[in-house]
Amino acid sequence: MNMEKIHVIAIPYPAQGHVIPLLEFAQRLVKHGIKVTFINTEVTHKLVTSTWLEKDDFSDLMQMVSLPDGLERWEDRNDLAKQTEAIFQTMPAKLVELIKTINKEDDSKITCVIADISMGWALHVAENMEIRRASFWPASAVALASLLSFQTLIDDGIMNHDGVPLNDNIFQLSPTMPPIKPANLSWACIGDLATTKIVFQAIVEAAKAVIKTEWILCNSSHHLESETFSHFPQLLSIGPLLASNRLAKQAGHFWPEDSTCLTWLDQQPACSVIYIAFGSFTILDQAQFEELALGLELTNRPFLWVVRPGITKETTVTYPEGYMDRVGSRGRIVSWAPQQKVLSHPSVACFLSHCGWNSTLEGVNNGVPFMCWPYFADQFQNETYICDIWENGLALKKNKGGVITAEQIKSKVNQLLSHTTFKDNALALKEKAVSSIRNGGSSEKNLNNFIQWIKEKENHLSS
Repeated sequence: MNMEKIHVIAIPYPAQGHVIPLLEFAQRLVKHGIKVTFINTEVTHKLVTSTWLEKDDFSDLMQMVSLPDGLERWEDRNDLAKQTEAIFQTMPAKLVELIKTINKEDDSKITCVIADISMGWALHVAENMEIRRASFWPASAVALASLLSFQTLIDDGIMNHDGVPLNDNIFQLSPTMPPIKPANLSWACIGDLATTKIVFQAIVEAAKAVIKTEWILCNSSHHLESETFSHFPQLLSIGPLLASNRLAKQAGHFWPEDSTCLTWLDQQPACSVIYIAFGSFTILDQAQFEELALGLELTNRPFLWVVRPGITKETTVTYPEGYMDRVGSRGRIVSWAPQQKVLSHPSVACFLSHCGWNSTLEGVNNGVPFMCWPYFADQFQNETYICDIWENGLALKKNKGGVITAEQIKSKVNQLLSHTTFKDNALALKEKAVSSIRNGGSSEKNLNNFIQWIKEKENHLSS
C-alpha cells in the first residue's frame, strides 16, 4: 500500500496549551508514515513557526498551514468571547475551501480530520464533507466528561441553559469521580457572564459533534484518572503526550525558549530550586506580582521564574525596589523556558504552577511536587487532583483581600519541601504515568489502535 495516501488534518484551538499536545500527537502519526496537514490560525502559525528551530524534526509528511480567525491583527485574542464568535463565523468556510484545494492539488486526499474539541465546528465540516473524523482533547478526562455531561448538569439544576452555575453545592459526575465546584466548571470561570454564555454555547455545539465521532482521544492516562475513564469508557487515553517521552524536543511554543537557564540549573544543588511558571494566559496585577516576588525572596531558596511578556497588566514589569540586587544570582528570571527539560533537571525541587494540564502532566511525568496557583478554566479541577487525590502538592490560597501573600508562599514552600510525603507521592505517580506510554501500556495500546484504524480505513478505500 502507498502510505502517502494516508493524509489527515489536525486542527487545534489557538492557545499554547492546545497547540503543543496536538502537534506532539501529529508527530507521532508522522512517525508511523501518516501525512499530516497541521492547521493553525494565522496569528498562531506565525508564533509557532518563528520559534520552531528544529525544522528537520518534521519530515516531508508534515506541512504547517494557516487560516484566518476572523479577527484583525490588532484585536485582543485574550477576549475569548470575541475570538470564539469570530472563529465560528469565519473558519468553517475557510476549512472547506482548504480541504477542497488539497483534494484537488495533492496526490493524497484528506481522509480524516482530527479536531480539538474546542474547535468542534471542524468536526461538523468533516461530517458534511463525508470525511472520517476523530476528536482530540488536550486536557483532563474529567474536564471533558463535564463538558459532555452538560445536559445532565442542566437537568440536575447545577447550572442553567447558558452554563451559569445555579448554586455552590459540590457535585460528582459519579460517586467515585473527583468532586467539582460548579463555579470551577471550565466554561464558568473564564470571564464575565457574557463570555460564559458564548463559550458554553460553543461547548454545546462541540459536544453534539463529538458524540458522533468514532474516536474521542484524550491527552491523559488511565492511571491518572482511572475512575473517569471507567465511568466514561468512550474516552480513550493516549497520554501523557510529551516530547520527552519519545526523547525529542518539544515544538509549538509561542515564545522563544531561553535555554541558558539550564546552565544556571547545572550550578544549583540537587532538589533545591523552586521553578515558577504560569503558562500563556495567566495575568497578575502589579500588587500580586510584587507579592510573589517577595515571597520567592523570603524562601531564601534558589528559584527559576518564567516572567513571560504580558504576565502583568502593566506595559513594563516592575519588581520591588532593590529586588534584583537582593536576590542576586540566587534568582534566575527568563521570559520563556524549555519546561520539559527544566522539570527533568535534578536541581528542581518543586513547581509553582498555574496547573494547566500540560504543565501538570510535565510535572507528574518528572516526579516533581506542586505548589498550586490556578487561574481559570480547567486549572481548578487540576488543582483538586494534585492536592486532594494524588496528594503530590499543596494549594496556595488568597487572603480576604484576594491576594496570595509573600508569607504564605514562604510557609507553603517550606511545608512542601520539609515533608517527604509529597515527593514520595510524586515519584509513585510518575511511575504510573510513564508506564501508560511504554510498550503494552494502556495509552500506547489506544494510540496504536487508532493508527491501525486509520490504516485499515485507507486499505478499504484503496482496495
